[in-house]
Amino acid sequence: MYRVLTVAREYGSGGARIAGLAAARLGWQLLDNALIDEIARAARVDPALARRFDERADTWMHRLSRHGLWFGAFEGVAPVATTDIFDAETMAQLTRALIEHAYETGNCVVVGRGGQCILQACPEAFHVFVYAPWEDKAARVGRRVGTGTGVPETIRGMDAERARYVRLNFGQDWADRHLYDLLVSSKPGDEATASIILAAMGGKG
Repeated sequence: MYRVLTVAREYGSGGARIAGLAAARLGWQLLDNALIDEIARAARVDPALARRFDERADTWMHRLSRHGLWFGAFEGVAPVATTDIFDAETMAQLTRALIEHAYETGNCVVVGRGGQCILQACPEAFHVFVYAPWEDKAARVGRRVGTGTGVPETIRGMDAERARYVRLNFGQDWADRHLYDLLVSSKPGDEATASIILAAMGGKG
């Protein structure tokens, strides 16, 4: 019996919405934007700042020059007031702690943020990677940001950033199929893809 579902996704695949549909059908908590808000609350920073560093990796120069970072437990997080302290690495550490706590609590769907790596050794976590045909991703992203805004570059850039985030924080290849229990295309549609995921988990479709 699974207690947590992690959903990694290509940008423009609809993976976040599919995760939300799966969470709603299961009656589980969705950890996506809610995760950002919880981290911002715990770290006492503006949610906009937390979103800025969400699923991002610091530049190599910043990582080299960084010092004085807090390494405590999530429950004991100290107030953080400046971007000199609250950076992408801090965000990743807090995200990891919250995802680990969510696994202990159970009944949640984690979107991205390296959940498939953080919970890789947890037997009651089911890991999914959602992808889509290029034309479907381009159409979805075009509707969101406008077709004249460099859609191909946006898609490639976002996927590259997600891959870099996983590589730097977990030493894993984001696209490695061995990290996942299911690789699924969203081409059949969001509702159908959510049904496929739940069927693979052995739950209601």
